[in-house]
Amino acid sequence: MLERYDPRNWSISYDGLIHTLIALGGSVALALLAHWVAFVVLRRLTLTSESTLDDAVVEAVRKPLRWAAIAFAIAVAAENDALVGRGWDVLARFLTPAVVGWVAYAVVRGLARGYEAQIGEAEDPVAHRGRLTRIAILSRTVKVGIIIITVSLIMLNVPGVRDIGTTMLASAGLAALAVGAAAQPALKSLIAGLQMALTQPLRIGDLVKVDGQAGRVEEIRMSFVTVRTWDERVLVVPTSRFLDGSFENWSRVSEKLTGPVMLHLDPIADVEPIRAEFERFVQAHALWDGRNLQLLMTEAYPESIELRLSMSADTIGDLWTLRCDVREHMLAWIKQNQPEALIRHRLEVEAANQRVKGS
Repeated sequence: MLERYDPRNWSISYDGLIHTLIALGGSVALALLAHWVAFVVLRRLTLTSESTLDDAVVEAVRKPLRWAAIAFAIAVAAENDALVGRGWDVLARFLTPAVVGWVAYAVVRGLARGYEAQIGEAEDPVAHRGRLTRIAILSRTVKVGIIIITVSLIMLNVPGVRDIGTTMLASAGLAALAVGAAAQPALKSLIAGLQMALTQPLRIGDLVKVDGQAGRVEEIRMSFVTVRTWDERVLVVPTSRFLDGSFENWSRVSEKLTGPVMLHLDPIADVEPIRAEFERFVQAHALWDGRNLQLLMTEAYPESIELRLSMSADTIGDLWTLRCDVREHMLAWIKQNQPEALIRHRLEVEAANQRVKGS
């Protein structure tokens, strides 16, 4: 049980209170001064370094260490002043794990930001996305672990929680079943996140197609993945969906893709001039990467034929623009040069009436 203090029983004199304030204020002031001097020195040292990792770590831990210095100053004052010691003995049980956990959390966050800053933009896009994904997932996993441990240490200092833990240990079998059932979703998400970081079926920035929707992966968390579509909608997909089910990753190995444009024409169409115009237009287009270029008749029906015009580009965005340009140009060219090749399923009422009158 925590010891109860009644302020009425404290023998506090005016001189003692002034002494306490001076001692406490002096300790805190010295701690803040030491913190300021230390970080001035650290910043100068980081400026001499070519790496950005130390800059990110120093900036991340600056505020948590300031509060850690204040807590240390109060602890020093508590050793020399009974009034401060009465309150600090109770608060230290909760503040110490909280401050230590905060500092550890800040260190992990600083390391993650530093490693992300070290990734060069000129690096291969696939490797760049892979490193970003690995850093994001692993750092988030460690931070979640730090939060759980910190909260557990704080809660263990609450007498009621400690008593509950003792009771649960007495009935270990039932407690194990209850904890296992309650922790199963969290453990499954944790394992899925770690598996995502190690195997990397998708990465931040990958273009994926899941549940019939295509978009860029914006964020990968322990329990879900966010995918932003072309119309700026955000799909929230469970992480397990990418591990247990199938999906399309259009940029898994490279951004280079080959895409088709399908044309459905009348069987009377002359294919060879269409092929020549298609190849001429794509070869002159700035977005074509020179890898794939082909026109094939993939289907032939009594009332139509199907032409597949395939082309390639360096990136998925360039391929989309190239396909749109090819589709627009070829339809305009066919309309002008082979209008009879366009399929018509329209009722020409006026022409039919004229034929009836003529007969």
